[in-house]
Amino acid sequence: MVEERNVKSAKIKIPRAKMPEQHALQRVKNFNEVEFGLTVDDAVRESMRCLMCKKPKCTSGCPVEIDIKGFIDLVRQKRFSEALEKIREKNSLPAVCGRVCPQEDQCEKVCILGIKDDPVAIGKLERFVADFEEKDNKPDLETDVRHTVDSFKPDDKDINNSNYEDRKTLINPDNNYKNKNTLINPDNSLKVAVIGSGPAGLTCAGELARMGYRVTVFEALHEPGGVLVYGIPEFRLPKSIVKKEVEYVKSLGVEISINSVIGKTFTVDELMGQGFKSVFIGTGAGLPYFMNILGENLNGVYSANEYLTRVNLMKAYLFPEWDTPVKKADTISVVGGGNVALDSARTAKRLGAKNVYLIYRRSEVEMPGRIEEIKHAKEEGVEMTFLTNPVEICGRDGWVEKIRCIKMELGEPDESGRRRPVPIPDSEFEIATEIVVMAIGQGPNPLLTRTSPDINLNKRGNIIADQIGKTSKKGVFAGGDIVTGSATVILAMGAGKVAARTINEYIETGVW
Repeated sequence: MVEERNVKSAKIKIPRAKMPEQHALQRVKNFNEVEFGLTVDDAVRESMRCLMCKKPKCTSGCPVEIDIKGFIDLVRQKRFSEALEKIREKNSLPAVCGRVCPQEDQCEKVCILGIKDDPVAIGKLERFVADFEEKDNKPDLETDVRHTVDSFKPDDKDINNSNYEDRKTLINPDNNYKNKNTLINPDNSLKVAVIGSGPAGLTCAGELARMGYRVTVFEALHEPGGVLVYGIPEFRLPKSIVKKEVEYVKSLGVEISINSVIGKTFTVDELMGQGFKSVFIGTGAGLPYFMNILGENLNGVYSANEYLTRVNLMKAYLFPEWDTPVKKADTISVVGGGNVALDSARTAKRLGAKNVYLIYRRSEVEMPGRIEEIKHAKEEGVEMTFLTNPVEICGRDGWVEKIRCIKMELGEPDESGRRRPVPIPDSEFEIATEIVVMAIGQGPNPLLTRTSPDINLNKRGNIIADQIGKTSKKGVFAGGDIVTGSATVILAMGAGKVAARTINEYIETGVW
């Protein structure tokens, strides 16, 4: 018992690994990934901090149920490929989750080590394991750990380019799924349609493919990935990473049909008529919200959805190679306090803006954005304007000239649990600005649901589904932001995973 306490005490004394990253003054001049990833030595050292709890709470804090203790133990033994297999038993998108999942509010939040010290850097270790899968001629990692991910340098042109091999299918033969070689029966008539190739759709598709179903994913845009490609900037999630994760899902036997707008190309009923035994809807929240204040129709006002899509998916950041129109200016104001607002503000900096104001109606404590992203935004010179709310956007000759705001104070908590912002009388002031980006949330696009009136919606237009993804329409399931409203990538993935299990049960039993 004394020896066990000494071991735990020694683990606590190991400092949490610090992720190397570009300096703020350099990274605002490029769209390269901010963080470089852990070195082998740092990853192994970080894995040694894990207490290897008999009943780990971290797994219960993970929406996709990764065996966190198991994969960290494999990292500790330098068995990195096996660690990736262990993660992929539960998660088809580890390189994505290792970058954008809010571990601080989930697995790391319940890490026992975090009671007395910093929790284990679970997300950083997940990213390390996912990124380490590179080439067939890997060195013998048991004896040679010189090949490290810190070989990426700030100016290395490979940071944003794919330098990985095609993903291998790494399914543990001892788990509940079949090995890839026997995954898909060519004669299997059990087809499932998945609408949307974002995190919920890709996860659901991957799970169903492992179960042996013939899965087709229908994506409205010209490139799969959903919010992972149009919403999250290159400096947080390189598109090459998303592409490789999509290729991994495809390697399981999943087909992806792009430029397929369900509600236009086909309806849900037409898909069912084509022999699909079930349909999963994971179309996300792509309809931007506005404040309905004067001046929102002026030139220079963007929704965050449009602004980020032009820069990310349509590659406006690669001007002049990609001549996608997006207005650039010296002064830009972004309204909102979540990750989308932070992404928009940091993108504006990289497009050359000298002054970027993030206008948020509550205080920093209430900001829903990740602590890490808030820190990075501040380092990059984004000016946080808290307890402030726009009341009008003013213009000249049809273009934005300034934004009129009012000071706020916090009152009693609202339904979200955060203190409600209340306007302070006679406190209005103006901020000169050339562009305004509205990042106050998104809702469901009604295109699909208008053609499926038998799918019940709530007052916000979100699909009503129970905890296992069942909707009001027989054989149709839904999950992710289309059900919950804007949430996190990992919660959408969790919903896709649960729905896949329910779809399998429905098809096997016929019970609705």
